Amino acid sequence: MCALVLVLFLSVGFAQAQDVRKIALRSSSALVQDAATGEVVFGKNPEAVVPIASITKLMTAMVILDAGLDLDEPIKLSREDAVAMKGSRSRLRTGLQIARGDLLLLALMASENRAAAALGASYPGGLEAFIDAMNLKAAAIDMHDSRFVEPTGLSPANVSTASDLAKLVRAAHEYPLIREFSTKDRGSIRVTDGRRTRALPYGNTNGLVRSKYWEIELSKTGYISEAGRCLVMQVRLNDKDLIVVLLDSWGKHSRIGDANRIRKWLESGAVTGRSS
Repeated sequence: MCALVLVLFLSVGFAQAQDVRKIALRSSSALVQDAATGEVVFGKNPEAVVPIASITKLMTAMVILDAGLDLDEPIKLSREDAVAMKGSRSRLRTGLQIARGDLLLLALMASENRAAAALGASYPGGLEAFIDAMNLKAAAIDMHDSRFVEPTGLSPANVSTASDLAKLVRAAHEYPLIREFSTKDRGSIRVTDGRRTRALPYGNTNGLVRSKYWEIELSKTGYISEAGRCLVMQVRLNDKDLIVVLLDSWGKHSRIGDANRIRKWLESGAVTGRSS
């Protein structure tokens, strides 16, 4: 897929075109939005409906937290969790017991698919009730072009748009635990098999959380072959809180490259407009 060069027309108040700038991205869909006002700073195919991979886990986390479930409750990993992962690798094994809060941390920080699958399976009413809750939550925050069929993002049938995902990021940012877990550089969780307890260390799948050039308030990566490399963030740049959505980026490091291109573009003064 060839990178497209887009032209953005912005002016004071984002109303009239005065300053013309170009930026080339390798993501098929992209959106940069003012988090406070919802005004679009940059857009590229923002209404295209595409698979969203593990960006799904932000919705998974919100549904779990909305239910008010005990985060200290130990969850035993089952064979059904492994089946739900569709061949995806995991360091978590059937029979291990892990606190629900630690599963949430792994899902958000390390994008651990088995952790997300276990969260969905342990929801009151089971996985079917969880999926219903995901889609009800999407409707409640006006994600009208989105659909969820499972909690991990491994299914390409989990679809959305860059515009809808900006709404997801904005909603998820209201949860302090999602902000904390999704931007944590690294952490370790305790697992028990009934005989002994041990610690498993994990790191964040978004290397930008370790960069001194970024002030990241919320983050989530995603990848399956059907979705390409994906990244959503809420960041502080140029004295603004901005939502950044990058979908279907081709190349292993291209989503990070696109994020850095956007940052440099903004810092260059390409955007003129009112502050928020």
